[in-house]
Amino acid sequence: LHLSIRRQRQMCIRDSSLTEINERISKTSTFVGPLKNDLNNVIVGQETLINKILICMLANGHMLLEGVPCLAKTLTVNMLATLIDTKFQRIQFTPDLLPADITGIYIWNQKDQKFQFRKGPLFCNLLLADEINRAPPKTQAALLEAMQEHQVTIEGDTHKLPQPFVTLATQNPIESEGTYPLPDAQLDRFMMKLSVGYPGRPIERAILIKRKQRGKDEHEIKAITTPEKLREMQQSLEKVQIDDAIIEYIVEIINRTREDPRVKVGSSPRGAHALFKLSRALAVLNGRDYVLPDDIKRLSIYTLRHRIILKPEPRIKGVKTEEIVSQILEEVEVPTTQGQLED
Repeated sequence: LHLSIRRQRQMCIRDSSLTEINERISKTSTFVGPLKNDLNNVIVGQETLINKILICMLANGHMLLEGVPCLAKTLTVNMLATLIDTKFQRIQFTPDLLPADITGIYIWNQKDQKFQFRKGPLFCNLLLADEINRAPPKTQAALLEAMQEHQVTIEGDTHKLPQPFVTLATQNPIESEGTYPLPDAQLDRFMMKLSVGYPGRPIERAILIKRKQRGKDEHEIKAITTPEKLREMQQSLEKVQIDDAIIEYIVEIINRTREDPRVKVGSSPRGAHALFKLSRALAVLNGRDYVLPDDIKRLSIYTLRHRIILKPEPRIKGVKTEEIVSQILEEVEVPTTQGQLED
């Protein structure tokens, strides 16, 4: 498969359009590199978090971050918004939060004698939905339309959200009192789910040393790109080649999640679509214009873990959806490749 992809590219290398495609993909990879480096300089020891956020953002998807407070989730998103010079909004979800508090409302303009729409915080490019599971279902439903359709509907009027629009939501897994678990339909809208854990001793020591050297709490970083360039980067993914054998590989993995006897509901077709898009983003992040089977293997757990519903018995026994996905990856035959992976 690896040789087949290379052969197809070599056969078309004389085509000026292919040269232009390679330049666009190379340009995207060049833009993402500094973003990654600047974030790693500020956020110590969270390489996995940063990589997955960048991949999800390139794929124009939404991400759910699960972890206890104070693990740099909010700081990472805030720094990313600064680097992109994009419109950033943070919403602290609480039990008394109403749909109008995030979507906006119509207010009466006494001067013009008519109602005018006042936009809510959803009208941004990068949204941080902090502790999303603390908001009531009605407010969660209002966010659902924004995530899927990139629009909000108020009193019968549809308002488009600015592009790009990416939602990064957080939730605390240990405090369930007074929370509203996200319904499966909303979980499915998140392209990826990542669990963020505590840093080790060396990393925590490095964090404190950096703080001592900096001499202040604030981090000084400057914008290095724009929302328009980010949109161009997202569109460049459409030029990344993905072989039919890899598509079959994705389809087989998705269907195995539905056939496992421990699973009540397997991954939806949206899971296959997410793997398709994310694998292209990972390829670009690694400077490639084609997808490898290993890209699928690296992303499957983060993409499918929240799309699988277990039957009661295995859930009581403590079976994790990550274990099921890992077993499926071991059992499904990988498309044949030759040569070592470049990344």
